[in-house]
Amino acid sequence: MAGSLILTGANGSLAIHAVEHLLKKYPQYTAILTVRDASETDVNTKRLRDIIARYPKAKVSIHQLDLSSLSATHKFADSIISGVADNRYPPISAFIGNAYYWNLIGDPEITADGYDKTFQVNHIAHVALMLRLIGNFGNDGRIVFLSTDAHWPGKNPMEVYPPGIPDDLNLLVNPTADDDKFGRGYHRYATSKLTMTSWIFALNRYLLKSEDLSKVAAVAMNAGNLVDSRALRTNAPPSMARMQTFFYKPFLPLLRLANGPTLRTAGPAGIDVIEMALSPTYEGKRGFFTLLEEDQSSPESQDEEKQQRLWKQSLEWAQITKENTALKSAFE
Repeated sequence: MAGSLILTGANGSLAIHAVEHLLKKYPQYTAILTVRDASETDVNTKRLRDIIARYPKAKVSIHQLDLSSLSATHKFADSIISGVADNRYPPISAFIGNAYYWNLIGDPEITADGYDKTFQVNHIAHVALMLRLIGNFGNDGRIVFLSTDAHWPGKNPMEVYPPGIPDDLNLLVNPTADDDKFGRGYHRYATSKLTMTSWIFALNRYLLKSEDLSKVAAVAMNAGNLVDSRALRTNAPPSMARMQTFFYKPFLPLLRLANGPTLRTAGPAGIDVIEMALSPTYEGKRGFFTLLEEDQSSPESQDEEKQQRLWKQSLEWAQITKENTALKSAFE
C-alpha cells in the first residue's frame, strides 16, 4: 500500500511543481504538505490550493508549520504520529525537507528558541521533524533534504565568505554580525546547507545500525540553481530581482552553456525531487546527489569527526531525546 509523503515548504517555487508532479504521476500517495502561512490570503498557498484543485481525487492536506518555532515543529510531529497511529494517514514513505530561509539584507535574526533563524529553519527544525517522525516510516522509505552547491566553498558565484563548520559550534546558532548584510547572510545560508549535508551522512550511519530502520535511506540533493525562484525577490537586494528579470531568465539558454545543467528553472527541479523520493530507480540510494546523479559533496561535509560532532549537537538543539525518537541508535 502506498504511504504518505511529507513535504515542507510546499508552496515554494520548486515545491509547487513537485506537488503537481506528485499528484499527476503518484496519485496513490497521501500528500502531507506544510507551509508557513496556510491562510486564504497568502498568495503562494492560494497557488498551491489551485493546483491541488485540479486533482479532486487526490489525498492531500495542507498544514501550517512555522519551522522557526521548535514548539510548533514538535507539535506538528505529534499530530502526524497520532495520525498514523489512528490510521488517518498511512505510514510515511517519503519525507522531503524543502523549506528554507535566508536574509541577505539584514542582521542575523534570533528565534524565540535562541537560534539564528536561517540555521533553525534550514537545519535544526528539519532534524527535529525527521527524528521525531522516523518511527512512523513503513518497512523502508526515503528522506530527501534539499542541499545546494553553495555548501561547497567556491562553487557558487554569490559566495563572499566560504561556508565552514567552526570548532565552536555555538557560532552556527549565534553568528556574528557586521556591515556586510549580503555577504554574511549568504554565508549563514550556505553554512546551514553544509551542516545539513554533513548531518545526512551521520543519519545514514545511524539508520544502518538500526534493526528496524536500516532500509530507510537518506539523500542530500542539489536540485539546481533556479533562475525563476522567488527567493531572489525575498529578503534579497533589489538588484537580484532585476538580474532575475533582465538577465537570468531571458539568457538562461546561454548561461547554461557556460554553467551547466544545474542552472535551470523550478519546474524540472520539482519533478526531479519527487522522482528521487518515490521512483524505484533510487530505492536505497544514500549520500549526495546533484540533480538525479550520484555525486560527491564537499570534502568538509565528508569529515566523519565533524559529522559526529554535528550529530550530537543537533540532537540537543532539536530537543531530541531517547524518549521522543525511534532511532535509538542515535544515542549509542
